[in-house]
Amino acid sequence: MIPNSKEKILLKASELGQKFEQKYTGCAQSTIAAIFQAIGVWNDDVFKAGSGLADGLGLTGDGSCGAFIGASMVISYLFGREYKDFGDMYKPMESYRLVKKLHDSYLEDYGSCRCHDVQESLLGRTYNLWDPEDLKAAFQSGMMEHCSKLVGNISRLATEIILEAGFTPE
Repeated sequence: MIPNSKEKILLKASELGQKFEQKYTGCAQSTIAAIFQAIGVWNDDVFKAGSGLADGLGLTGDGSCGAFIGASMVISYLFGREYKDFGDMYKPMESYRLVKKLHDSYLEDYGSCRCHDVQESLLGRTYNLWDPEDLKAAFQSGMMEHCSKLVGNISRLATEIILEAGFTPE
């Protein structure tokens, strides 16, 4: 891969992540779609599996950031253990290592992987997106801009980890 093309791929992942989250929402799916499109891969099952993971699982804020989970799903899809190797406890070690690298970088940037903690850090409070008033307040607070930027950052970071691990885009 030409060094300049790596930077183009990373920029594409970042820009698409930000755009998809802004336009469609769903941080996990936005991240998955951005990474897949940046590296020239697609798997609708992985994309669909990310559907319920927005805002810390099912819009609860109580789980891990959807962008972090979506990025972890792509890494696992590309480097993970297949069912035929399910009995080999060492087969998923590469995906564990790469997701840990993502996790450690995420913690450096955001302090926690838990969605509510990230909201508190970025926005000064958390929001219950199931409550219409809180949803309105979340939009007014700039949540979409913050989350879109985060999705772009995580899409780029995960794509960089994927490329450095030896994945060659199509």
